[in-house]
Amino acid sequence: MVLAVAGGGAIALGTGEDDSAEQVSGAGADKAAAAALEITGGGRANSVELDAEGGATWEVEVTTTDGSTVDVLLDSDFDEVAVEDDSEDE
Repeated sequence: MVLAVAGGGAIALGTGEDDSAEQVSGAGADKAAAAALEITGGGRANSVELDAEGGATWEVEVTTTDGSTVDVLLDSDFDEVAVEDDSEDE
């Protein structure tokens, strides 16, 4: 496991599963999770990642109250950039 310091005191955890984004924790990640849950009207924040796609800074995976999974993309001010379906139907 690789540990690195990211902006806002967050700790990035490299899991080796997805090299395109870094899972993070800390105050910034907590704010991102809270903002994502407000946008989705509740649910559970499963993960928070730093993400530079489409103008986003944060990507929060949320399981909504109806059981669906979405990715909430937020900018550096924790404002909504997009909400994308993250269902993995196989």
